Amino acid sequence: MLIFDSVTKKYGNGTIALDHVDFAIGAGEFVLVSGPSGSGKTTLIKLVIKEIDPTHGKIVVDGDDISKIPSRNLPLLRRKVGVVFQDFKLLPEKTVAENIDVALEILGLEENVILKRRRELLELTGITSKENDFPAQLSGGELQRVALARALAPSPKILFADEPTGNLDPVTAESMIKLLEDIHSQGTTVIMATHDLQYTKHLKARRIVLSQGHLDSDSSHHDKKS
Repeated sequence: MLIFDSVTKKYGNGTIALDHVDFAIGAGEFVLVSGPSGSGKTTLIKLVIKEIDPTHGKIVVDGDDISKIPSRNLPLLRRKVGVVFQDFKLLPEKTVAENIDVALEILGLEENVILKRRRELLELTGITSKENDFPAQLSGGELQRVALARALAPSPKILFADEPTGNLDPVTAESMIKLLEDIHSQGTTVIMATHDLQYTKHLKARRIVLSQGHLDSDSSHHDKKS
């Protein structure tokens, strides 16, 4: 589902964010990508959605070498990869329902289909009662759930969550992890980038550890869900 083949990313200021990183993630895996701030986690996500390009190496998403994807086909790539960004990237002037609808309208769906899918997403993420609220009226946990609903709108094959428990209280953080587990159990490949592993100790997940741009370790539990 996702292959990094000797991927290096060097920024213009000389910073090497990733240095010859190799890994392959299969369909249906739950993977934790951990490491301290600055270890390359966010760069990895930006590379997968082609927000930035690698300096060297090859990235394959769902069988496609994304370096060969023309810019006009980027929306197709981003339908396959849903991302919950650390800063949410919600539209402040739009309600919860409208933020989700924007992601569905891009797909060119009919109005009745959009309404049905939006209801499913609101129910899945537990924010049905918030659909007419604006982002400024929501708590951190609720904002996280809206961002998650929007990322899931096009039914992506891969869901990337960037620090989904950051700045959340323990109860809210644990409920967010449970929600990601539920999404994974429905067949979505889930990749969670985090530097805080206290809420993930129980997860039957593969763990990829980055350190200063290098792949420090890559372990998997053999008893994970099939």
